[in-house]
Amino acid sequence: MTAKPVEALTEAEAAAELERLAAEIAEHDRAYHERDAPTVSDAEYDALRRRNEAIEARFPALVRADSPSKHVGGAPSGGFAKRRHRMPMLSLDNAFAAEEFVEFDARVRRFLGLSADVALDVVAEPKIDGLSINLTYEHGEFVHGATRGDGAEGEDVTANLRTIASVPRRLKGRAPDLIEIRGEVFMTKADFLAMNAAQEAAGQRLFANPRNAAAGSLRQLDPAITASRPLSLFAYAMGEASGKVADTHWDYLAQLRHWGFRVNELSALVHTEAEAEAFQARIGLERSGLAYDIDGVVYKINDLGLQRRLGFVGRAPRWAIAWKFPAEQAVTVLKDIRIQVGRTGALTPVADLEPVNVGGVLVEHATLHNEDEIARKDVRIGDTVVLQRAGDVIPQILRVIEDRRPADAVPFAFPDHCPVCGSLAVRTGGEVVRRCTGGLICTAQRVERLIHFVSRHAFDIDGLGEKTIREFFDEGWLHSPADLFRLPAREAEIAGREGWGAVSARNLARAIEARRTIPLARFIYALGIRRIGERNAQLLARHYVSYANFREQMLAATEIGSDARLALGSIIGIGPAIAEELADFFAEAHNRDILDDLTAEVRVEDDVPAAGAGAGALAGKTIVFTGTLERMSRPEAKARAEALGAKVTDSVSKKTDYVVVGADAGSKARKAAELGVATLTEDEWHALAGLE
Repeated sequence: MTAKPVEALTEAEAAAELERLAAEIAEHDRAYHERDAPTVSDAEYDALRRRNEAIEARFPALVRADSPSKHVGGAPSGGFAKRRHRMPMLSLDNAFAAEEFVEFDARVRRFLGLSADVALDVVAEPKIDGLSINLTYEHGEFVHGATRGDGAEGEDVTANLRTIASVPRRLKGRAPDLIEIRGEVFMTKADFLAMNAAQEAAGQRLFANPRNAAAGSLRQLDPAITASRPLSLFAYAMGEASGKVADTHWDYLAQLRHWGFRVNELSALVHTEAEAEAFQARIGLERSGLAYDIDGVVYKINDLGLQRRLGFVGRAPRWAIAWKFPAEQAVTVLKDIRIQVGRTGALTPVADLEPVNVGGVLVEHATLHNEDEIARKDVRIGDTVVLQRAGDVIPQILRVIEDRRPADAVPFAFPDHCPVCGSLAVRTGGEVVRRCTGGLICTAQRVERLIHFVSRHAFDIDGLGEKTIREFFDEGWLHSPADLFRLPAREAEIAGREGWGAVSARNLARAIEARRTIPLARFIYALGIRRIGERNAQLLARHYVSYANFREQMLAATEIGSDARLALGSIIGIGPAIAEELADFFAEAHNRDILDDLTAEVRVEDDVPAAGAGAGALAGKTIVFTGTLERMSRPEAKARAEALGAKVTDSVSKKTDYVVVGADAGSKARKAAELGVATLTEDEWHALAGLE
């Protein structure tokens, strides 16, 4: 069976495919290295690894702990204990052009209420292409270190980190009693080539690139192997700290050097957007001559006080951005255009290409986005096209080389019926996406929704990947999400199926049973409601707290004009369009039946405020800000309130606890008075929030 193109995979499918590839490649490694009896040709093995690398390149957050890219030959690195980070290791938003960096600067200024003439220094640091590490020091002593993992929890690789010379065993001079220091473990290009030459001479398989070599070397179960590998570390960030270290990030980097860490010598303090653009251009020119791989430059607001005020949104800090280098390009031929159907019925065109190497990755497929994009670029089967990997990750077609177009090439006719179920495919509400109207009668949508349900940020059920979901769906065992939790009762039947067995069936049953309790945010995300991504699910969970309340309020919100509908649409970040999607979902009796069936099988945990957010006077309170605030911008005030466990909305109702009234407040202040809702001045808000 032909594998689905990497560019057409959903996140859930990608996670399932990475799971399958990890298991298959590990078995081939055992056969080759441990039993000396290879079961596939080198070409077939390399194709599997290339597919794994391509998926990881497109979905870097899905890289598995047992990923083939993290080890070379033999059994996969594993068996590491898990360790939670005291402060999450989050990802960065990206910029790819000067205009996007300018917008980053503007967003920061809007949030902080700073005018364009106020100095806003940033620190520029080359973005090392390595493995992120969190090092914990207590009373100056290195006590443990962990990989980034999923940002909240990583693998404890303390013993291996102790073998790296650039990781200080003890900090020089005074340091906080406790501090987390973040950095990047990497391998230089020269060391990588030398090690690959040694691997080749020893008859061992080669590493794909320096980053994979560094990751694989650090994640060896035997620290002696790590000690034999030429690894280095650059330190660049701070996690939790029990005491003050510096006032600025630039001073913090100086402190890192004083403690004995190596800090990237190319890091610079820049004062203007023009200086940042010049730095980006210079480093881009020097990139190929550097001793190590970089894929961009990270820019961080220098003032640590401003960093704390800016905080985080979703999984990224507001105070930093990674400005990536331009994507590499290549020329190839478009062989075919196929249509994929997603869980929301969206018809997505995918280009099948003559394989071409772009930025070190073999690309055979690219997304064409939608029918308007195809028409705008006039992409035709048989065309020679210019391809690039956007952000060095997602392949896309930039343009057609028209003078190479075959004489018989014709414009592509986008289908108006679903290629899976034959239902009409329509565009509504001015959308660019054409969607299948078949709903749950469309097997593609039903299967895609089940795959999404078990995906990493939803129920995250280990062992239930795309292949298994499709297998059990075709068997007739899966019709709705609740059926997934009835699979353990079929353990004996599953064990008897081809490719399974008693151990794998038992492991699957245990993995399912382990997910019968789930946080509210994950539960909402798992439902696969259109426009409800991970961030919106978190907003809804924070606002409604319990599943019972969420369900009750969503049912009430199905009535247009109801208080519940208005309250839903006024949640910051939700809005009327998303409120309509939620109301439409709960208006369907079939969906409510599915939810009732599901909640009979699982327990949904109430949303618990983050550490430190639940103890204050604002925890669980609903707040509205109106008028002009003088001491901080309204976005910052909202972010502060949310960080303290409050629910921030845009409209005043009888369920509102406080209305913070700034200068020139209008109708919201009047409505608060009419409803008897407590109002606060800006000073009173600061005092209540403990911001004095």
